[in-house]
Amino acid sequence: MANVELTAGSRVYVRRGGFNRERLTFGYTMLAPAIIYMVVLVGVPFFFSLYLSLSDASVGNQVARFVGFQNFIAIFQDPTFRQALRNTVMFTVIAGIAKALLGGILGVLLTQEVRGRRLIRSLVVLPWTLPVVITALAWKWAFDPQFSTINWVANHLHLMSGWPNWLGEPGLAMSAVISVNVWRGVPFGAIVLMAGLSSVPMELLDSAKVDGANFFLRWHYIVVPIIAPILFVGLLFDTVFTLSDLSIIYLLTMGGPMNSTEILPTRAFEIGIQAGALGRGAAISLVLFPILLPIVFFLLRTLRRREAL
Repeated sequence: MANVELTAGSRVYVRRGGFNRERLTFGYTMLAPAIIYMVVLVGVPFFFSLYLSLSDASVGNQVARFVGFQNFIAIFQDPTFRQALRNTVMFTVIAGIAKALLGGILGVLLTQEVRGRRLIRSLVVLPWTLPVVITALAWKWAFDPQFSTINWVANHLHLMSGWPNWLGEPGLAMSAVISVNVWRGVPFGAIVLMAGLSSVPMELLDSAKVDGANFFLRWHYIVVPIIAPILFVGLLFDTVFTLSDLSIIYLLTMGGPMNSTEILPTRAFEIGIQAGALGRGAAISLVLFPILLPIVFFLLRTLRRREAL
């Protein structure tokens, strides 16, 4: 029997029959790889981390006892953890705002018709494609207390006097690691914006120009509503990447000096891997979950509302 759909208002009722079961089976079969991927690579590590965080598991200890919330109580009593929590929020917010602004400006500039545009685009995305280790080594040399190229250039251009130790002074180290994270992340923001701008119909923009709309009116009423879903997805990915960025900070400062660049991922690595306290390290890493969950929920909810309009 053929499948029959009855429509009442905006709702669609589907009669369940043999054909529907085939469609459901086909749909679940197509979704199976994604579900397996989520369960194996996301679900299993998450619940295993949750299990470790509620135990006294440690390297060399074959038996892990259930200790409840003792690990969470202990980490919140640790002043280094509290400083890492503040640094994580500051690092994510400042770097995220800077990357959104600079990436947006760069994305708009790269869409302009200029000579050598392809070459310029290739050079601009270079920081994002380089391995993190190479990037960190290059910036470590640029911030070197004796051979800093940044200090040399700034002094010769009379933009700065003196020879600051960027990675060795608590007041400057966070600015240095944020600038490196922004340098690596700006091309990603520009690429996301360029992808969104390419989906805007030129006919709409030309019609708005004929009607007398200036650049800002066209951007506000035409471009932003169309590219908003892409921007939200890009913002979500960038927030997750920034919040869990262990590599840059660990390679440049290892959380120092005086814990001024310590963030939750570096603290979890130090406690859980280097010190061997697996339970406490897992508890530190799980603190990122309630921080990230409201952000993801807000962005996905806003995205769904915009798509429903």
